[in-house]
Amino acid sequence: MALKARVLYDFHSENPGEISISENEVVTLYSEKELDGWLEGENSRGETGLLPASYVEIIRNHLTSSNNGFSVSKPNTQAYTSSDALEGFPTGQGSDEDWDDEWDDSSPATNAPRGLGGVPPLYPVTSSLPGRRDSSQQQHQAKSSATVGRNLNRFSTFVKSGGEAFLLGEASAFVKDGDRICVALGKHGPEWQENPYPFTCTIDDPTKQTKFKGMKSYMSYGLTPTHTSVQVNRRYKHFDWLYARLVERFPVISVPHLPEKQATGRFEEDFIAKRRKGLIWWMNHMTSHPVLARCDVFQHFLICGADEKAWKQGKRKAEKDELVGANFFLTISTPSVPLDLQEVESKIEGFKTFTKKMDENIVIVNTTINEFARKQAIGFKKEYQKVGQSFKLLAQAFELDQQAYSAGLNRAMADTGDAYEAIGEYFAEQPRQDLDPISDLLDFYRGHLANFPDIVHVQKGALTKVKDCPKQESELHDRCNIISCATLAEIQHFHRTRIRDFRSQMQHHLRQQISFFQKITTKLQETLQKYDVDQ
Repeated sequence: MALKARVLYDFHSENPGEISISENEVVTLYSEKELDGWLEGENSRGETGLLPASYVEIIRNHLTSSNNGFSVSKPNTQAYTSSDALEGFPTGQGSDEDWDDEWDDSSPATNAPRGLGGVPPLYPVTSSLPGRRDSSQQQHQAKSSATVGRNLNRFSTFVKSGGEAFLLGEASAFVKDGDRICVALGKHGPEWQENPYPFTCTIDDPTKQTKFKGMKSYMSYGLTPTHTSVQVNRRYKHFDWLYARLVERFPVISVPHLPEKQATGRFEEDFIAKRRKGLIWWMNHMTSHPVLARCDVFQHFLICGADEKAWKQGKRKAEKDELVGANFFLTISTPSVPLDLQEVESKIEGFKTFTKKMDENIVIVNTTINEFARKQAIGFKKEYQKVGQSFKLLAQAFELDQQAYSAGLNRAMADTGDAYEAIGEYFAEQPRQDLDPISDLLDFYRGHLANFPDIVHVQKGALTKVKDCPKQESELHDRCNIISCATLAEIQHFHRTRIRDFRSQMQHHLRQQISFFQKITTKLQETLQKYDVDQ
């Protein structure tokens, strides 16, 4: 039976087999079964093909009543509990199959990104950002995708993340010393305790692998962490599984989004290169996070190599982790001096304003530089080539004079034409060096910003609960302090990494720009010297 779904965001097809959809459009889905984050369906114009699953919301549980002969569809507004949501959400727990046997790149994404606490969020969250959009679409998103405030029920995330259960003293779990997460009081407020054993991890160019006698193909990435110097091989599905575990485990930590999924063209060179760059960004943020880098499931992902038995044991352990939801907050150790909750609220409101404005302006910057890159690659190149060709035509005309003493000028004129054509090529190639990296960074940070509404809602829910229950204020205040410390520590880490990343990327951009114009200057100087030759 076909399903109806409402479109949440505009999507413009970029590859064969995809269809374009518009916000608020009602589309028909042939199945709920996802293929690497894509669904098959039909839009209102009768076009059939693939569309991104995260861009639509299935219309469910409609009650039909008769009103003067017309059918009136009413959505089921009954709230669902965490356990209800979990019953319908596949986790793959208890699987005895090897990773590569259990998952392949052509199978449905059974471990798609979740909302906080491991349940579906009230609005779609995807582990990837959409590909480059046109200007009109990005401008639309600047207005409609404000980072904070998209969740209509401001307490839903608070409940599903386990915040309410923890605040009411219902959390219970044994916390080992190795699982404890310390929040220190730094110069600018709460911050995560630094990782005493920092490390990085490189990701090699992927190689294409096959299984089932060549029937299935996938890309394998070689990961080499510096603290072991031993390479392990991972597929994108493995990253996706890890991402789902981390989102479930850390409700007040912004787990970076993975690069996009794609149903078609997964083995094309450009897509593979872009995905690898995205995974490198992802890995750099993971290894630099004081909490995520030390997490046992992440360490298992990096360290466990060819030992199949050890891998399966670690996988089962991660999928049965008890320190999720409300129990996660039991792992946090805070400074002895409690925070002023009024000051905390003020800081959170300030951060909401900041993230909203940053999100809006990221779209503007991305639209601007993508348009500029397009002009360089097409317009500038074409105009410089036209100038170069005109100089060469003039040189050909000069050659008709058949005067020996004009040969030097004729060659110099022709070389000038070649120089301008070469400069046109320089402009076409340059965006890959200086503008595309900025665009990649902006896309990556939009993923980060999309995580913070849920994180903020957890903390805001705790503050509201304290205000609404004055009789239990002392106990609630202590637990709210834990949530507040963790939230502010994550905000502090976000700002530090943001400053580091944008400073580094802008320095790279300007160095590339300087090198680019020096290259043009050198080319023109070489051409100028050719006019000093008489013959």
